[in-house]
Amino acid sequence: MKKVAIFGNTGAGKSTLAIALADITSLPLTILDKIIYQPGGEKNPHKEYLSFHAGLLKKDEWLIDGFGCVPSAWERFEAADTLIYIDLPLYIHIAWVTKRFLKGLVVNPEGWPERSPMIKSTINSYKVLWLCHRKLTPRYRKYILEVAGEKNVVHLKSPRAIKEYLSKVSNDYQ
Repeated sequence: MKKVAIFGNTGAGKSTLAIALADITSLPLTILDKIIYQPGGEKNPHKEYLSFHAGLLKKDEWLIDGFGCVPSAWERFEAADTLIYIDLPLYIHIAWVTKRFLKGLVVNPEGWPERSPMIKSTINSYKVLWLCHRKLTPRYRKYILEVAGEKNVVHLKSPRAIKEYLSKVSNDYQ
């Protein structure tokens, strides 16, 4: 496990998992939202993101959380030796986006740039939820089945599975 891509729908707990895995494995963590967005929510130029992402994939070790854009996501999945797909029921994603919003009114969400615009970001997350569920989730599921023989594929389907996976990795790294 040297090049790890964590992905899934919005509100899946990707950043929380990524931060915990980086602590356990000591892999260098990149949270894409912090590359795409500046503090306060302004987007960085897309070309800068793509250049940064391309450089990141050339490194010997990385742990990347997030989506970025369609081309960079699929490029990252191909470069990864480990794919961690968080594939929770849609109602959990909705609940966790809502929880993140409420908590975000008090403290910045884990993995988010400082001073992120919570209302705007949450509305966008609700829009992305359904789109991702309809368009990307079937593609993700198909892809991980196709590459399961070539890569280490972790398909997490419940909050309990996420906790169990973290526990297993923690035990493996002791």
